[in-house]
Amino acid sequence: MPDTIDLVPVRRALLSVSDKTDLVPFAKALASAGCEIISTGGTAKALTEAGVPVRSIDGLTGFPEMMDGRVKTLHPNVHGGLLALRDNPHHVASMNEHQIEPIDLVCVNLYPFESTITRPGVTQSEAIEQIDIGGPSMIRSGAKNARWVAVVTSPAQYDRVVSDLNANDGSTSLTTRTQLASAAFARTSEYDAAISAYLARTSPVAFPPTLRQTYTKVSDLRYGENPHQHAALYRDPTSVGPTIVNARVQGAKELSYNNILDASAALECVKALTRLDNARVAACVVKHTNPCGLALASDANTAITQAIAGDPLAAYGGILALNRDIDATIARTIIESGPFFEVVIAPEIDDAGANVLQGKWKNIRTLSVGNKAPSSARKLESKSIPGGVLVQDRDVRTPKPAEWTHAAGPKPDEQTLADAAFLVCAVRALSSNAIAIGGRTDAGGVRLFGAGAGQMDRVAACRHAIAKAQEALASCAAPIAASDAFFPFPDGPELLIDAGVKTIVHPGGSMRDQETLDLCNARGVTCLTTGVRHFRH
Repeated sequence: MPDTIDLVPVRRALLSVSDKTDLVPFAKALASAGCEIISTGGTAKALTEAGVPVRSIDGLTGFPEMMDGRVKTLHPNVHGGLLALRDNPHHVASMNEHQIEPIDLVCVNLYPFESTITRPGVTQSEAIEQIDIGGPSMIRSGAKNARWVAVVTSPAQYDRVVSDLNANDGSTSLTTRTQLASAAFARTSEYDAAISAYLARTSPVAFPPTLRQTYTKVSDLRYGENPHQHAALYRDPTSVGPTIVNARVQGAKELSYNNILDASAALECVKALTRLDNARVAACVVKHTNPCGLALASDANTAITQAIAGDPLAAYGGILALNRDIDATIARTIIESGPFFEVVIAPEIDDAGANVLQGKWKNIRTLSVGNKAPSSARKLESKSIPGGVLVQDRDVRTPKPAEWTHAAGPKPDEQTLADAAFLVCAVRALSSNAIAIGGRTDAGGVRLFGAGAGQMDRVAACRHAIAKAQEALASCAAPIAASDAFFPFPDGPELLIDAGVKTIVHPGGSMRDQETLDLCNARGVTCLTTGVRHFRH
């Protein structure tokens, strides 16, 4: 016989699915084509109740399902029926000797491991129980034998398979079987990667000898950072908690590569402020991944207006994120505050709020990211470089003023320490070298006055931050400046003090720290050292 078989009649199918979406119509279509259906557990029950004739799996194997369903399809009558080459006389002889019946189609969509691990509070034992063994085994057996077997791994494939059967008088075509096999191996690879990633998160070994990262494609993007670059968005199937990738998007215009990158930066900044102080409303405005406006206040209106006040010019066309839900009232505050926003993010943006925003700006996108608690597992981030990838722990450390050192100048009060912690959150979100200046406002709360980000030297970062903060510095009684790393010389602190800064917070650790401390003591400026650097490249 030829090496390739085109049409294979589907006389026997094995169906065992967790996701029962459209299962009954699919099974009825198979049955109406004269196909015998074999099924397991809950799948067999659902089909029987729908009036579809079903042969139980134990009727095929001669063994009952056992060990709470852990063992039911791991049997030669199943895998022999899937793996046998029907044009190989030795395989056929083995089938006849052991009374193994060929299986022409297998439909499996695996235990819901990925969704299980995203549930708040799920235990490791619960997650492990959702690791499918028999399902991937059947998928791989059938896919290996795609010359003879069609492997269906998703309800999205049902219509195509039925159309193929109808077009070929109850047979599947080689083209369809081959494409299904490719999708099947991709699915088992994705599934195994999700399991591996989950177990790695709970392992004491953070950086394994071989790094495996598997992501599921969400969509192609219009282009990348620039129009000549192609781009796509992929999702980490193990991600838990509010993220831009998992957000519910409203708005007709597609999110761009830069939108997604900036929106993620804004959301992470708001999440950091929420960890610092979840009693107040956090608002962040981001432009080119850097916060140009940031505020904590007792109400959403104040937080929004104060965040925008940080840099109204840069805020135009930027991204706004809040840690509170947005309704029509808050949406009107956003509109009345001045600049146009490309994207607005919140835990939930109701239809009324979205309609208000889209009524003003037709191209705006609103992103509802939810309130689900993020995973407490260790968080890693990676950055690709030519020839490889760098991997590190994500910098999610919350500032802890109680652990800081009062190194020089007047002793700070509790309010100053809290505001300094806010500025440390701000400077951590900026590209290095970075300086953030901010403080209390007459409207209440604390906000970013100005930032210097992405500079090649710290003095330039100081100058940029002062220039952006100049107007606010004149009206604030006790401005605070935070640096993402130590000051190698006192020239940067001197510029900040001359501009009116009354408190400087930085990691410390320079060989010439004492010169900065002497300057602060001489000028009556409080200096706090944190011992924690926050470079972001």
